[in-house]
Amino acid sequence: MNSPFFALLRRDIKLGLRQSGEWVNPLAFFVMVITLVPLAITPTPSLLAQVGPGILWIAALLSVLLAMDSLFRQDFDDGSLEQLLLIPTPLPLLVLAKVLAHWLLTGLSLTLLSPLMAVLLNLPLSVVPVLMLTLLIGTLTLSLISAIAAALTVGLRRGGVLVTLISLPLHIPVLIFATAVVQAKLDGLPVVGFLALLAAFLLVALVLAPFAAAASLRLAIAGGE
Repeated sequence: MNSPFFALLRRDIKLGLRQSGEWVNPLAFFVMVITLVPLAITPTPSLLAQVGPGILWIAALLSVLLAMDSLFRQDFDDGSLEQLLLIPTPLPLLVLAKVLAHWLLTGLSLTLLSPLMAVLLNLPLSVVPVLMLTLLIGTLTLSLISAIAAALTVGLRRGGVLVTLISLPLHIPVLIFATAVVQAKLDGLPVVGFLALLAAFLLVALVLAPFAAAASLRLAIAGGE
């Protein structure tokens, strides 16, 4: 538990908790979107239940993207990112630690908050466990994919918009299948196939994203020297 991986994981979680905006802002945005969108669409309970899964997942996606720009930026600005390159631990493993810390503060928090949001959207309680499972799998996948874009733009002063533009096309399959899982549960259809696809996306992201993000960070550091 004293390895650089766990040390960096604990350090990023502590920093995130101290800087409450890092995880409170995405949560507040998540609640605001789910609260306001139904007012603009329809307050009818039956219609809300039909569009609820899509609203929840769009809000979750935008909330994750909102916090991704700061994933590597603070370390890049204060020079600690360069120190990570000197640690014997492979950089992709350290990238994974930072992504996991980010997910624990944002994705996991969104998942724990989702039952309340499901009630606001008139979703049946029987759907809530499946919804939470899709958020657990899907938000971690979103964080891993977005980490690549965050690493590519870390050297830019205003890279937040670019993070969204670069990673958004890669998020669409996750958004489609995660919403399909919840919709299938609402319609009484099997959800195992959709969940298997979501899990496959997560496995691919776990294998490839840390290496792609690490390579992008090396380029950013080399370009800044």
